[in-house]
Amino acid sequence: MWFKNLQLYRLPVGWEIDATEFEAGLAARPLQPCGSQDMASHGWVSPRDDDALLHRVGRQWLIAFGIESRLLPAAVIRQEAEERAALLAEQQGYRLGRKQMRNLCEQVTQELLPRAFTRRGRIYVWIDPAGGWLGIDASSQAKAEEVLECLRQTFDRFPLALLRTVRSPASAMAGWLAGEPVASFSVDQDCELRSVSEEKSTVRYAHHPLDGGEIKDHLAGGKMPVKLALTFADRVSFVLTDKFELKRLDFLDVVREEIGNEDDAGALFDAEFALMTSELGHLIPALIEALDGEQEAPRSGRGSGAPF
Repeated sequence: MWFKNLQLYRLPVGWEIDATEFEAGLAARPLQPCGSQDMASHGWVSPRDDDALLHRVGRQWLIAFGIESRLLPAAVIRQEAEERAALLAEQQGYRLGRKQMRNLCEQVTQELLPRAFTRRGRIYVWIDPAGGWLGIDASSQAKAEEVLECLRQTFDRFPLALLRTVRSPASAMAGWLAGEPVASFSVDQDCELRSVSEEKSTVRYAHHPLDGGEIKDHLAGGKMPVKLALTFADRVSFVLTDKFELKRLDFLDVVREEIGNEDDAGALFDAEFALMTSELGHLIPALIEALDGEQEAPRSGRGSGAPF
């Protein structure tokens, strides 16, 4: 089990919650099958397809946000609505107007929804209570927000904050591309630069050396990095974005080989999760340090065992 992306959020340092209490909260909002008129349903599912909604390996927690959605493409609805509209036009002697067509599309949707197939997926959420991190394996902040919204609906209060660094990722990436050294990280060969002007002109480099003069010319011309491929300590490769997203996470062979030959699926899952969180536990502080630290580290004002 390896995350492919990481949307990172801050829990208060020293945040405490009883694991049994936390799992009971998740159990109150499980994933339910889509209703006959629902396009999608959300809730919590077991990370390991057993009865447990909270999986713990050492001091690291893992939960899973479940999504069930109906497969009803807009093109199918449009085609069915157009066929019915053509028939009605022939019967009435005139074409349907926009409002009538919109109402017909809604009618078709309601009729087809109960018969549409459903598909289930999940988004993993890593929680490090001691370190104060919550990470979501989502490719975009919009997807991560769906998970966070479910957390807010599940628990009355959830003490979560955006991670803010002293130096912005865009400014730091520009400095690294200009030649500033960055401890523990190496700059790889993928990046995307975008103009800050209204035109938002964009230049992308893939598998291309980034230490040439043309990169510096783009920077001098007002373009800023929005994505940059990096490798941490020759162990983890990823793409950093200007929003502090880690994408295309790749735990390199030197990391994966530490697991050895594990035949049991459950033991392999736990070993990969433990190793992944250990690597992230080193990578994240190093990256924050490379961005001159956090603006303000949240502090927990709660007593031990207090509700959240």
